[in-house]
Amino acid sequence: MTSAPSPSTALLTDHYELTMLQAALADGTAHRPCVFEVFARRLPEGRRYGVVGGTERLLEALGSFRFGEEEVAWLREEEVVDTVTADWLADYRFSGDVWGYAEGDLYFPGSPVLVVEASFAEGVILETLVLSVLNHDSAIASAAARMVDAAEGRPCIEMGSRRTHEEAAVASARVAHVVGFAATSNLEAGRRHGIPTTGTSAHAFTLLHDTERDAFTAQVESLGHGTTLLVDTYDITEAVRTAVEVAGPALGAVRIDSGDLPSLARSVREQLDALGAQDTRIIVTSDLDEHAIAALAAAPVDGYGVGTALVTGSGAPTSGFVYKLVARADDDGTLVPVAKKSTSKLSVGGRKWALRRLGTDGVAQAELVGIGHSPEDDGDDRTLLVPLVEAGERVHHDTLDAARARHQAAMGELPAAAHKLSRGEPALATSYV
Repeated sequence: MTSAPSPSTALLTDHYELTMLQAALADGTAHRPCVFEVFARRLPEGRRYGVVGGTERLLEALGSFRFGEEEVAWLREEEVVDTVTADWLADYRFSGDVWGYAEGDLYFPGSPVLVVEASFAEGVILETLVLSVLNHDSAIASAAARMVDAAEGRPCIEMGSRRTHEEAAVASARVAHVVGFAATSNLEAGRRHGIPTTGTSAHAFTLLHDTERDAFTAQVESLGHGTTLLVDTYDITEAVRTAVEVAGPALGAVRIDSGDLPSLARSVREQLDALGAQDTRIIVTSDLDEHAIAALAAAPVDGYGVGTALVTGSGAPTSGFVYKLVARADDDGTLVPVAKKSTSKLSVGGRKWALRRLGTDGVAQAELVGIGHSPEDDGDDRTLLVPLVEAGERVHHDTLDAARARHQAAMGELPAAAHKLSRGEPALATSYV
């Protein structure tokens, strides 16, 4: 039995890419060798680093970037392109090379996060797909990494599915796991990606029952004494007392979803300890972000559930990546740099290579970007661009565990100041060499 082919991703694109393609096919420039680059001109204001997310999702999407009969028929019917262009699209297969920062690594302003080497025709029509995946997933990964950093080893649970598009929810859970989130509430993310899932009950379950004790009893009988009981539907003090009476000191955890969380966590911890439930954990939720998590560092909290702030990038829902033509072949075949020169949107022309300069102590010092060549490695540096696609064939396959390990190592290279949540400049300056 063969699996069904993946749905085409070819029309997840902007109209203007195909009109450029049509004009380039008509004037003969479509087949000029070109280099496109993805980079961010700046980080979200006050942030000190960004995290690359979505590389594996993008490679999967590129594998399905085919203009099948249905897609081509629709383009013809709507007169989006002419016959010559429609015929070219029907035969389209990406045959170029793609290089990129591996998932979980860090980036800074000007970092060449993705490099596409292909003809103008083959490369230009990938712009929207590339940016839609990388801008979203990297924004979520960057926010999630700050939350994990602020949690200082306490587990974070992703629970933002109800605050975003259903597919964005799965993608968010995936990249949150890459940067260190322990689990997700999203079952589809668990099924697709093998991420641990967790979840017990909402206020609706308590309100369904005649009494809070009835609700707790039903949950414990169904899920066992190690379950997590939600204790802020009515009176928290009474709920904690009832929870321990029902489950005993083996109660797994209580969850607090409202109120002054630092104060409540302290009072609940004292109450649990007095009731003999010293091993019962305290989980807090309620619109947490990295700053709220940091504010709870001194509180007796054992874990955090994060929703809205995570799936919206905690105030930065996009990474600001752009996809620019940075080099093209001249008439004699020589690759020449090209760049946009408008004042507010400057870009640097030329095919880029990148190294992270590390000191002898392993601490990152700078982002070195070579134009047309790789910067010289002084012996301690780390190469950043890895081959993802060669001659149209995917050559990079990453596991979530590998991406998690890579992210942890990259975070470990940062100077201490980079871990501050206060507003600041990027932790590493980008130098073109």
